[in-house]
Parts: sequence; C-alpha cells; structure tokens
Amino acid sequence: MGKKLKIFNGKIITPTLIIESGTVVVNEDGIIEAVVSGDVKLHDAIEIDAAEQYISPGFIDIHVHGGGGHDFMDGTELAFLKIAEMHLQYGTTAMVPTTLTSDTESLWNTLLQYEIANAKNTKGASFLGMHIEGPYFAMSQRGAQMPEHIRDPNPDEYKTYLNRFKSVIKRWSAAPELKGAINFGRYLQDAGIIASVAHTDAIYEDVVLASKNGYSLFTHLYSAMSGVTRRNGYRYAGVIESAFLIDEMDVEIIADGTHLPAPLLQLIYKIKGPDRIALITDAMRGAGMPEGESVLGNKDKGLKVLIEDGVAKLIDRTAFAGSVATTNRLVRTMIQMAEIPLIDAIKMMSTTPARIMGVQTQKGSLEVGKHADIIIFNEQIEIDKTIIKGEVLYSKN
Repeated sequence: MGKKLKIFNGKIITPTLIIESGTVVVNEDGIIEAVVSGDVKLHDAIEIDAAEQYISPGFIDIHVHGGGGHDFMDGTELAFLKIAEMHLQYGTTAMVPTTLTSDTESLWNTLLQYEIANAKNTKGASFLGMHIEGPYFAMSQRGAQMPEHIRDPNPDEYKTYLNRFKSVIKRWSAAPELKGAINFGRYLQDAGIIASVAHTDAIYEDVVLASKNGYSLFTHLYSAMSGVTRRNGYRYAGVIESAFLIDEMDVEIIADGTHLPAPLLQLIYKIKGPDRIALITDAMRGAGMPEGESVLGNKDKGLKVLIEDGVAKLIDRTAFAGSVATTNRLVRTMIQMAEIPLIDAIKMMSTTPARIMGVQTQKGSLEVGKHADIIIFNEQIEIDKTIIKGEVLYSKN
C-alpha cells in the first residue's frame, strides 16, 4: 500500500456493539491498527469518508458454487477468478469454493484449478480452501446432485484426494449414516478438515455417533436432510432435530428468503444463536445474472435448471436447484424478514464463519491485528466499497 488508510465518519460494527461516528485505521501492511470512536488525525494517509454508512467486517461465504455465469465445476482458472470478482461486489471478502457430486476426473481437475487460481486471485474475494460437497450422500436426499455419481465413502478414493490436496481441501460434506462414513469422519478430523453432515436420511442416533467422530457442522440446515420419521409406528428424531439438540455443532443456512421462510429462520436463530450459525449463499452460476435457463455444475455436463423468483429450480419446478443469492441479500433477509438485529446478522456472516473455518485470528471482525477486510454499506445493505487487506477492490462510485 505504501500509506496508511483511514476510514472515518461511519457506524462501525464490532462483535458486541456499533460505534457511532467511528474511525478504522489500517497500517501499510493491510492490518487493522485502530478502531475508535470519533476522528483520528493522521499525516499523509489515504482517507475514505464512510458518509455515515456502516463500516463492517467483510462477509465470509463458506459454501458457494458460482456466480456471474460461472461455476467452480467448470474447472477453469477463469471461472474461479470471475466468481471471486463477482461476489466481491456484494460484500464477500473471503469464500470457500464448493464442488458438486461429479466424476473423479472433473473433481480432480477442479482442485488443480483452485491451486492455479488461488495464486492469481488479486481482484476478487480471497479463497479459504475448497469444500467438497459429495459424492458420499444418501440417494434419497440427493436433491439436484447427479445420482450416477453418488456412492458410499471409499477410503482408497478419499485418501488419494487428501494425500494430494490436503492443503487445499478444508471441509467435506457427507451423509453420516452411510457405510464407512464414521471412519471417514475420523480420518477428516485427524487431517484437520471439517466434516459436515449433508444430504442425509440419518436419525438422531446416527448424528450423535457422527458428532463423536469428527462431524462438527450441518450443511444447509433443512435442505436435503431428514426430520422426524416413523418406522413401524415408532417416531425417530432426524437430522434437523439433531442440529437443535447437539449444542456444540454448528449449522449453516441459506438465508435467501426462499429456501427457508421467516419462521424457520427465527427458529434456528432462537435455538442455535448467532455464535453457531453461518449464513451461506450456496449460490450457483446464476447469482448476479438475469433470470432464465441456466446450468448447475459444469457448463457442458451439468444439470439444466431454471432461474425464476430469485432462486434456481429444476426444469420441472418440483424442487429448488440452488441459490442465486449474494451475501448482502442474506444479511438483508435476516434483518428485514426474520427481524434479527443487525449486529447478529453481521456476526453470522463474518465472525462465526471465520471461527468455523479456523481463520478467526485473521478475519471475521474489525479488531486490531486482523486483516483489514472491510465493507461499507447503507441501511439497505447495498455495498458502497469492498476492501481486502486495506486495498479498495470495489467501489460503487
């Protein structure tokens, strides 16, 4: 940077309070140096007047597939970079690129392209590693995942991926009731990788066992998972109830206002609280694009879908096929539809996902010593500026 950065005359959102008419000072290395009330006199600093808007930590999206007409499963460097640049405009400063159930060749290539793109990503939201979603899912809860590639965990397969891409893969979603899924969870835990419960027909007892063997997160709560079921007249708690009962496990939710209605958003918030909830877009390539036909997954081999009513649907409209949300839309939904306090909505979009991904000492809140990943937005959560490590990468004007 060469100079310090001063962002002043804004309402600073911290983890515990909002500082009115505050100032954030960033040093020459892009690290937050001060967060104070009032103004600060600096010599020869770059100054940004927040114009009484909010100064917030950047949004962290730990589950995103694409945007701007691209999908990570396209398996190209261009797709990775363009998705990062597109979501940056909506307040995302860090993301976890996410795969879909696919053939082995496509998944391997996507991981290779991550390594290439990560080294060149200077204009978009930073990457925090990859999220492998599938292929170890319950067929009955596959959703829009390709059925021909769904299978049980295979140690020879996942060990091969982790031996090559251990520094790249940061989380992996699977159904814990499958044969081999418990050993898989333990293996991920030993490797320092997040195991997440997803696309599953498990019952409470399965999830309790999983929670003791590496699984610590629920992927898009309520979507593609079991609730209360009956077997021979007896009722069994499902995955949804397990998420509420197991306090130490985190949940992520697609808070686009379509996947979950206001009462369910409020219920999750009431039971789990903002320290255990991460808001996610789960966005596919249609995010930031006009409505109409699109493709979920690889542009040549993926599933044709329809984007309408602010969501992606299967062509026959029988189910959703992914979100087209942006992170600022998630925050707006939680505030306006679910009536959640702003400070908690921001926590679920920054501080909590940072902690889940293990980057809380660097990102997720506006505190001295952390990366200056900062956004400025108005009352409608419309993004004015996006800053990563003290560098303005997006400005509305």
